[in-house]
Order: sequence, then C-alpha cells, then structure tokens
Amino acid sequence: MWELAREFVARAANSPDDIAVVDATGEHTVAEVVAAATGLAAQLDAATGGSPTVLVQADNTWRTLAAAIAVGLRGGLIAVFSRHATPSEFAVALDDVAPDVVIADRQSLSQWGVPEDRFCEEAVATAGWVMRWSRSPVSDIERWNGGIAIAMTSGSTGHPKCVVQSESAIRYACGCTIEAVGLEPGDPVAAFVPLSSVAAFCFGLYLPAMLAAPMVCMDGWKPATALEVVRKHQVAWTMLVPTMALQLAVAPDAAGALTSLRAMTVGGGPMDAGALGRAEQTLGTTFLRVFGMSECLGHTTPLPADEPDVRLGRDGRPFPGTVVRAVDEQGAPLPPGRVGDAQVAGPSLFVGYARAGAPTPPELTADGFLPTGDLVEVAEDGTIRVMGRQKQIIIRGGRNIDINEVEAAIARIPTVSQVCVVPVPDELLGERAAALVVSTGAPVTLDEVTAHLGDVEFPKFKWPEFVFTIDDLPQNRVGKLSRPDAVDLATRLLAGADSHSY
Repeated sequence: MWELAREFVARAANSPDDIAVVDATGEHTVAEVVAAATGLAAQLDAATGGSPTVLVQADNTWRTLAAAIAVGLRGGLIAVFSRHATPSEFAVALDDVAPDVVIADRQSLSQWGVPEDRFCEEAVATAGWVMRWSRSPVSDIERWNGGIAIAMTSGSTGHPKCVVQSESAIRYACGCTIEAVGLEPGDPVAAFVPLSSVAAFCFGLYLPAMLAAPMVCMDGWKPATALEVVRKHQVAWTMLVPTMALQLAVAPDAAGALTSLRAMTVGGGPMDAGALGRAEQTLGTTFLRVFGMSECLGHTTPLPADEPDVRLGRDGRPFPGTVVRAVDEQGAPLPPGRVGDAQVAGPSLFVGYARAGAPTPPELTADGFLPTGDLVEVAEDGTIRVMGRQKQIIIRGGRNIDINEVEAAIARIPTVSQVCVVPVPDELLGERAAALVVSTGAPVTLDEVTAHLGDVEFPKFKWPEFVFTIDDLPQNRVGKLSRPDAVDLATRLLAGADSHSY
C-alpha cells in the first residue's frame, strides 16, 4: 500500500473535499480518510516503530481504507480479515501471517480469540476500533519479499490459505480492468463483496482509490439495497460473484435498475450464458464474464463492446502481458480449441502463500506458469472458456459425471435462475446426482428437468436423480457458492423428501 498511500496523501492536498468513501454512515472525504490514516500511522509508529505487519478487521466502510493507507504510510503490510471469521481461522492467520499488530472492534477480538498474552498492549484506534500489539520488536518487513497485502481464501481444498500480493501485481490488475471497462477518474465504484477477500480488496478498495474515485460500500448483502445504492450514487462499475449478480435480477424493482453502470464484471464461480443474458436484459446493464483467482488477480476480461456470445459465453481474453494456456497431462501446450489443464503466467501472479510469517513461493512450471487446477479451452481468437475444476465430478457406479456440464444443461431451462449439482451418498452406487435449483417462476420438478434434458439429447446417465427448488443457493462469506454447504443441504433435503429417481 506504499505507493497508494503516497498518492492518497497528495490527493488530499489537492482535492481534500472529494468524496473517497460512501458507506452506511454517510459520505467521507479524502481529507477525512487521510486525517484518520495519519493518526493511526502515528499510533503504529509510537507503539511498534518500524514497518509492521498489521492484521485489520476488513469491513466495507471507510475505516478499512483508512487503515490500509495508515499501514502504507508506515511502509508495512496489511492483512485484511473478516469480522465473521472463526477462532480456528484466526489461529491459521496467526500462525501463517505472524502479525505484529491486530486492529479490530472488541467484539471481533473476542470472537477470534486474540491471545492477550501475545498481544498484551492496547490502545483505542480509528472510530471505535482497538489496536493490540506485542512488546516484542517489530518484525522485518523484508520477510514478505515485496508483499504488501494478505487476504485469506478458502482455496479448492477448503483449508484457508493466506495469499500474499505485491503492490505491482495489484496495480497491474486494477490498471488493466480500468482500461478494459473504460473507467475514468471520479467514476464511482461499488464495493459490495466483503473486503476481506483477495479480489474485493484489489478491485473494491484499491481500484477506486487508484482511480481517484468514490468507493461506494454496503455492509452486508441485500440485493434490493444494492440496486438502490447503485441508482442513488450512479455507480459506474462493480465486480460481483455470479450468485450475487443473478440475485439482483430477481429483486424487486430490478427492471432497468443498473443503467448507470458502464459494465458489471462477474467472476469467481460457475456461469451460464443464458442466465446471465436474461439477468443483464432485466437489469439494463452489460455483464463481463471473467476468469481470475486469488493467486493471479483478475487475469482475463472481455470488453463491453464484445458480442454477447463472447461476453457471456466465454471468460474473456488475458490482460496484456498475461498468458493463459491449456496443456495436456504431460504439460505440453495444446492447440487452440482443445480442452486441457489451465496454466497462467503474468504480472499479477502472487508472491506466495503466507506460512510461518513468510511467503512460500508458488510452485511454477519450468517456464514460469502457475497450474490453476482448472480445465480450460483457448480459442483461435484468444478468448478462453473455463470448463470447471479438474476434479469437479460425481462418480456414480464407476461412471464419471461432469458437474459443470450438467449444470450448464439445466441452466438452459428458461425458469432456472441458478443451479448447483452436487453428489449425494448412495449405498449401492456410491454417489447420485442432485440438483438444487433457484427458479424465477413455479418450483422446477424432476420431470421438467429430465424432459428438458431428453429434448436436448443430454446423455441419460448424467441426468440428476433428485431436484430440489430452493430460495437461494448456499453461499460463503464473500457471496460465492459454497459447494460443501450445498452438498449438506441436498443430503438433508433428500433425507426428508419424497423424491423420484429414474
């Protein structure tokens, strides 16, 4: 945050009354944010000296931006952390990040189980937050090998990972996004995804600050409120996960609600072109379907001027300077149009995973590519299409069923807004397929789904054997689909339902 802090202080000198943040407490000027950041930086200096590693409660308010600027002014590293995190997640962060300082409200400090014997000093910090630190000398910032920010991601294994990012990687990802979308200084940017996530910190907090634009926040996800906030503040761009974007389209008064947006970037989960197309028509905006990951921030995007089949049916083109390729099982690059294991290389690659207070460098191929764990197809025109995770399958009686393929087929039913296909246990076959469906109309039945799949000649052995219509798909704290919770929900519904199998 060092470079952004310098820019923000200069901005306060030139345009102190510009709005920096809009949140639930009102509008906050650049001067107000810098004053709070400067005060907090002075507290950090008095308490610890040096350039500390600071773990900060990341809520979607002006305080998170002020804390990030403060840490930048001290030349330190900020680790953003969810106030809803569990004690076990905090224990992981404590071991992996080894922070010198923890800043949060008292409720979060208690919920996380912050050990008082380790963080024994305390002072009141910005706007009701509490700063706790150790008497030990501040650790050397050089331990992060150029990293300036850390956020936690659950990862494909479900074990929390602390992803270390450099400022150059964040600025590159933000700059490419600004250029692709056509954003201009002063264009309001909405930060609706919790800022404790890697992508939200980059594109929800850093990007508007770098753009000299207001960061428009909402604390807690409510689709109807999000539509109202966008209209009121004439938001020009935001990034949402697919579940959140589709929920906007079925909220009250959704018709034409997002006409102020130049575009909405959608990424971070399975997407269907038909569902996205129906949603963007309702909302009156333009969706940009992208592919990115915490370890390589937002590394593809289409353009707003691209045709719908490119914007909605594929996952964009790599940023300038980034390469995405498909390789075979031996790691050899595949020709265009072939599906293979996805690998990526480019300026937004992360520094590493935090382990015992230092980054463990990523495991790259000999020529510098990061295996992503996804399957991808790269077309002749340079656009890519992510085909799902390498191991996202249901094994039914020894036959593999591609979950993404089944979801895509069911999502083409006009009344299906969202769908998640999961395995449910079966004593005989090991696993069977169940579909959780969110409908825009009447409940979707198993007969309706199988009739549709039969009409489109979808292989019968891949048909789901159970269909449950629900109000919303299970989500994690950043709004992404939670597949473990979806499996649990389907299993419980199956235990109490009179469903039909073929």
